Amino acid sequence: MKRILVTGASGCIGHYLSEDLIQETDHELYLLVRNPKKLQLDTQSRPGVTVLQGDMAQIGQLADLLKTIDIAVLTATAWGGQELLDTNVLRTIELLNLLDPAKCQQVIYFSTASLLDRHNQVLKEAGEIGHDYIRSKHECLRQLSTLAIAPQTTVVFPTVVMGGDGQKPYSHLSAGLPEFMKWMNLIRFFQADGSFHFIHGRDIARVVRYLINHPPQEQGPHYFVLGQAPLTLNQTVTEFCAYLGKKIYFRIPLSMSLADFFIVLFRLQMADWDRFCMRYRHFTYEKAVNPASFGLTNYCATLTDLLKISGIARGGGKSKAIDNN
Repeated sequence: MKRILVTGASGCIGHYLSEDLIQETDHELYLLVRNPKKLQLDTQSRPGVTVLQGDMAQIGQLADLLKTIDIAVLTATAWGGQELLDTNVLRTIELLNLLDPAKCQQVIYFSTASLLDRHNQVLKEAGEIGHDYIRSKHECLRQLSTLAIAPQTTVVFPTVVMGGDGQKPYSHLSAGLPEFMKWMNLIRFFQADGSFHFIHGRDIARVVRYLINHPPQEQGPHYFVLGQAPLTLNQTVTEFCAYLGKKIYFRIPLSMSLADFFIVLFRLQMADWDRFCMRYRHFTYEKAVNPASFGLTNYCATLTDLLKISGIARGGGKSKAIDNN
């Protein structure tokens, strides 16, 4: 039995991960949350689960506990505001330095796939022109590689994260999915060049549990991009329309020159990182992993799975939509 710390346990990914570890393992768990009332899990369902009310800003107060931890799973993150640099870099590095390299068998640190290029190498643009959140994750990753705990570190890079329900907070994109589907009557008549991966929070939890039980044997840090098979934007619209029963009679290509025209016409303000992402377009990665990569069952492997899980009503009949991949 291992002693496991999970930070950010009340977040979207943290909820799925904590639930999975409570239900599927007998490990001794320490779940760090700011507000225990936001943790919508039955932490009393078995012994060995301790909820720690605290903040990354006071992580030093857990120094004695941290020296006894076998596995640290770091999902806690700040998305913006004054705490962003403090949480995502300074306190995360402080926590990592408080772990005992002779005791701690593995750190699983959550970064973001936005830092990586198509060959899973760190984008220099992420550190130069990325939004504050991106730059903070870039800096933490840079510093992490220099720490004493680095050889025991596994860095996971989630792609587009989906998930959430009545008991778990929604990811940013899952929260906006119903509203996005309302625009499908218009979106279906456009095509665009781009591609991406997605992964559901429950599948992230399954991969992390596998990594906990089967840590990499070689010294790290080890990198894993988390995602299902890549999808093109046009394929996504086609599958959404098929699910909703909407036909696609034609598609108008959206070019970069047309996008630039609208940016100038409407005097839209775009940050350098946004413009870079718009031109980069294909956020796909080599050897992205999901539960199936380790012989496990995927919970949400396809867009149809995603729409069903999200409670999106299926439309009538099958669409004869065209597919311009």
